[in-house]
Amino acid sequence: MRRAGRSETLVMLLAGGEGERLYPLTKKRAKPAVRFGGVYCIIDFTLSNCVNSGLTRIYVLTQHKSLPLDRHVRDAWGFLHPDRGEFIQTVPPQLHLVSRWYAGTSDAVFQNLDLLDEERPRNVLVLSGDHVYRMDYGRLLAFHAERGADLTVACTRVPLEEARRMGVLGVDEAERVTVFDEKPPFPTPIAPRVAAARVNMGIYVFRTEPLVRALVADAKTASRHDFGHCIIPAMVPDGRVFAYDVGERGDPTERYWQDVGTLDTYYATNMELLAAAPAFDLHAADWPIRHGGGQHPPAVLRSAGGREARVSDSIVSPGCIVRGASVTRSILAPGVVVEEGARIDASILMPGVRVGPGTRLERAIVDEHVTIPHGIAIGAPGSDRRHFTVTEGGVTVVPEGTLIDP
Repeated sequence: MRRAGRSETLVMLLAGGEGERLYPLTKKRAKPAVRFGGVYCIIDFTLSNCVNSGLTRIYVLTQHKSLPLDRHVRDAWGFLHPDRGEFIQTVPPQLHLVSRWYAGTSDAVFQNLDLLDEERPRNVLVLSGDHVYRMDYGRLLAFHAERGADLTVACTRVPLEEARRMGVLGVDEAERVTVFDEKPPFPTPIAPRVAAARVNMGIYVFRTEPLVRALVADAKTASRHDFGHCIIPAMVPDGRVFAYDVGERGDPTERYWQDVGTLDTYYATNMELLAAAPAFDLHAADWPIRHGGGQHPPAVLRSAGGREARVSDSIVSPGCIVRGASVTRSILAPGVVVEEGARIDASILMPGVRVGPGTRLERAIVDEHVTIPHGIAIGAPGSDRRHFTVTEGGVTVVPEGTLIDP
């Protein structure tokens, strides 16, 4: 079933958002290019889902601060075979139909209707490049075909309080969507006395003809040009719009889904990877998550100055060196160096970070290639936070390019 509809499906992966709520991690890169889990970029999870599902015709629609993302897609995902019709291609705004950048999620696809004309797919799978999850899109495509749907919306279930910031679906007994409300103040529960709602996962399968009609009609209006706000609500009354409930129809491993849209959710989702039995398994042999980790030597843990290197409940990526330091419940991306006497607790260190002797980091995110001098305390009780971003959840973020005085 994994390959159902593969040859008839074109993927349009939306990766152009500014990621304002992830700033300063998005200071120099688009949100899908932000590092996650040590060796990955956020977009790697969606791209891995595509390739593992047998979908290898993929356009990545880019826009803001796209160069790091372009490089990552080129370097990490250049193993497909163009001679077999396979490709992963980044596409910035082409200004073919209008003279503007992408004005919204649906406008990004509208501005690339020429690609649909070239590829002539039966179905278009529209995805977001900023979610962490596993999904076999083959099951979704099979459901879409069985229902003869114009549009199938993948959905999951969340508590009503969380549903207020998402698109909420109401469905009938045949799984047809009867209501679609974007970020309603009072979400409709799945059933009476059930404190949960079905919410949009940002994963859509469109039959191409209804999609094109909807995009062209929307482009003629002064709308927000957004799938959740405009396209889906417009199609529900008269189109064949169905809900694919991952909780009911997906594999149990597909019930985990996180939108890492804020610094606190980004931090928490990373920390979940360190659990004894994480809800999202990076090591599942049947569903490899590919990445462009680069060429690095093995990680090294060595004693220094009479101190042992102590690492527990952490991810230590290739190329890391921990010299006589303590690392607990933390994630070290490739090329991180931690010097003697440093203590790293519940922190995320991006590629190339250097931590000086005697330094203490606690509940901190340190962006790429930052050097923390000798004896500095960041995030720990009593430390100086005035020069850094501190989230509502109390996580201290040190941006790329920060110069810290010793």
